[in-house]
Amino acid sequence: MRTDQDLRKDVTDELDFEPSLEASGIAVAVHNGVVTLSGHVSSYAQKRSAEQAVSRVRGVKAIAQEIEVRLPSDKKRTDDEIAERAVRILQWDVMVPSEQIQVKVEHGWITLSGEVEWQYQREAAMSAVHRLSGVIGVTNQNSVRPRLEKSNVRDSIEHAFERQASLDAAQVQVSAEGEKVTLSGHVGSWHERNLANQAAWSVPGVKTVIDRLTVG
Repeated sequence: MRTDQDLRKDVTDELDFEPSLEASGIAVAVHNGVVTLSGHVSSYAQKRSAEQAVSRVRGVKAIAQEIEVRLPSDKKRTDDEIAERAVRILQWDVMVPSEQIQVKVEHGWITLSGEVEWQYQREAAMSAVHRLSGVIGVTNQNSVRPRLEKSNVRDSIEHAFERQASLDAAQVQVSAEGEKVTLSGHVGSWHERNLANQAAWSVPGVKTVIDRLTVG
């Protein structure tokens, strides 16, 4: 059975092995599989690299991240400079809907807020800014809210019905408003009704389905 001492050695070795990280300023403590990282690094990117390296080690149950970012004097930037560069790099990244994201910088700490349609866009925004010079931390407050379109719901129902030869999607009317979908019309059985509801719920962004379908 591996002890905390064994795990601490593995974590330390992994930190030393990570090429993007200067690990000499990082201290490692382990208790019951929980790893605490303390000390300091010279950039927020290195702080993130340290956490990612530790998460790869087998046996780590949790990570307490207490590393401090101490920027060298030649890497320090004003908040205005960081904000301007953050906005620009988000605009350059084709995976990021920059027009939907707001940037705030306070004492070198970036806060991203807004709404995106996909989780990969949220992660891409975080990735784009965390390596900027002068950044000491990033808070990603972007929420994921897929855009709900009536056509998406209609297509989902039609495809579900097409897989069942006896069903007719033309008998189902779809109304989409915000995150709410209303189904109305006529179906021939409870099976068809359930199928229409399942198809509506399968569309990303749907949080409410109102069933006004009649059966008979």
